Amino acid sequence: MNNKYSLPKDGGLIAESAPRDIIHRYEKIHTRVYENEYQGVQYVADTIVKAIRTYNEIHSSNEVYEEAQPFVLGLTTGRTPLGLYRELVKRHQEGQISFQNVAVYSLDEFYPIKSSEQQSRNFRIHEDFLNHIDILPENVHIPDGTVPEERISEYCASYDLAVRHIDLMIIGVGEDGQIGFNEPGSYSRSRTRLVQLTYNTRKIQSSSFFGLENTPKMAITMGIDTIMRADRIILMAWGEEKARIIQKVVEGEISEMVPASYLQAHPNIEVVIDENAAQLLTREQTPWMVGPCEWTPKFVRKAVVWLCSVVKKPILKLTYKDYIENSLGELLEQGRTFDQINIDVFNDLQHTISGWPGGKPNADDSTRPVPSTPFPKRVVIFSPHPDDDVISMGGTFIRLVQQGHDVHVAYETSGNVAVHDDVVVQNIDTARELGYADHYEEVKKIIASKKKGEPEPRALLDLKGSIRRAEARAAVRSFGLNPDTNAHFLNLPFYETGGIKKGQLTEKDINIIVNLLREIKPHQIYAAGDLADPHGTHRTCMEAVLAALEIVKDDEWMKDCHLWLYRGAWMEWDLGMVDMAVPLSPDELIMKRHAIYRHLSQKDIMPFPGDDPREFWQRAEERTQHTAKLYDQLGMAEYQAIEVFVRMF
Repeated sequence: MNNKYSLPKDGGLIAESAPRDIIHRYEKIHTRVYENEYQGVQYVADTIVKAIRTYNEIHSSNEVYEEAQPFVLGLTTGRTPLGLYRELVKRHQEGQISFQNVAVYSLDEFYPIKSSEQQSRNFRIHEDFLNHIDILPENVHIPDGTVPEERISEYCASYDLAVRHIDLMIIGVGEDGQIGFNEPGSYSRSRTRLVQLTYNTRKIQSSSFFGLENTPKMAITMGIDTIMRADRIILMAWGEEKARIIQKVVEGEISEMVPASYLQAHPNIEVVIDENAAQLLTREQTPWMVGPCEWTPKFVRKAVVWLCSVVKKPILKLTYKDYIENSLGELLEQGRTFDQINIDVFNDLQHTISGWPGGKPNADDSTRPVPSTPFPKRVVIFSPHPDDDVISMGGTFIRLVQQGHDVHVAYETSGNVAVHDDVVVQNIDTARELGYADHYEEVKKIIASKKKGEPEPRALLDLKGSIRRAEARAAVRSFGLNPDTNAHFLNLPFYETGGIKKGQLTEKDINIIVNLLREIKPHQIYAAGDLADPHGTHRTCMEAVLAALEIVKDDEWMKDCHLWLYRGAWMEWDLGMVDMAVPLSPDELIMKRHAIYRHLSQKDIMPFPGDDPREFWQRAEERTQHTAKLYDQLGMAEYQAIEVFVRMF
């Protein structure tokens, strides 16, 4: 299943009425922005299928080309092309396309590595794509990670010579601007070669290798010049974690520190992205600087909040000159004066603030984000991992419980792969010391039986899942929720592969959520609407919730149900999008911190912490405190911290 999730749109650029050159005026590479990954994948798949068919038609109708070479397709690996590969496999199985006259050249490979190792590019591209189509074995070309080091230079030169022509190159982009393993600093005329991987790249890849110590230090990659030989290039990117680098690649200057920016010089290059990856492009972030806009109340708020950040003023101090000098003259032509706009936006933003996330009983709710009735409400909080609930919306969670609502939390995955072996040993040792059971040596043997690069033993994963369940139970128990009746551990099957790479979402996953929703019949649902999770679990969990809601949409209880989206530990919602802001007192912030503390396996030694060295409680506090400061700077009341939410329906 490709990701179909996208945020609700409210106002923005009126692209239909603006010339194409105006829409793309800040872009140095032609860029197609699709609502979600699924739609982008359809376009790229259509392009590939059409290109192959056209090539075959031309050559089959011309006797001169009877002995012509096959259509040459350059491919990348990683998470970015997975949806595309699934779509191409689907179209092949439906008889829409054959790959018998297609040759594939893969972009890169780790070194040294065997093709049988699950982390190798060779293994992955076969597993995800090539094994499921009718491509001829002799037409598959993937860098060999087993070539002896004394022959590697000669091998790379021969591979580069073989890639003398590519009809269509499909690539992704790394968060530092890498294409292939061309790291920042790569030379524009570089060819296929052995490269040293940066620490940051190895750290990002380390989750697949179960630790930095197991991650290769080198890789074979096509060079920038090799890639630029392609007749046509499509660069794909999905998700908000790619937004920063996409802005640099598409709108920035050509720089060796952003290797993908070299693509600006290619005569036939396009970027295909979803709205999440596009959010920092000028036409998405500040569309009033590009062309005519639809000025809805929420879009006006987005513009005014942006203006405040530019001129460093609170809302009610903005002047006519501020609007005019910062490309917001069109807004002043909509029938309101600047001071009327200021007051309206101030009131609009102020009305997002509520200390009653479940609604305040017996109160006028005409300007509140949540209706006062019914009270109490039935609430379901979906947590992708067993700690996202308290990390991301712990203060609101606590407030809902303490205000008397029937709150249920649904932990969608076990989170077992994110528990270090040492934590398991410590827990088993504790049980032994307490005299409950002595399985210490047994567990040590299970851990010792692990094989590099292979899924962990199921017995070990079960222990790790138990540890995370106990931590989650302790967390919610700390603020008064009964874990026996109100904590639900769904253990969605897509997650239970034993490795970092997860399975595809299926009806089995979705039906588990459907059954829970129909059992509880909630008035409020909270879900992790962010897509910045580096391992993709949040993406899949969001898709599962949306698919389940599509099934139950006609149920009677859904008429009074609303879906609220929170964000994870990585980013926060832009204030222009916020529908509800829940302020936290200093004591509530400490209570939230203590709940996060209960997740001991995720403190300090968690296996996959990403690039941020802070612990989760630190990220959570600094994020919510920063949000409170933004509200304060806009002229709102000053709070210790604020958690914010976007309402999807």
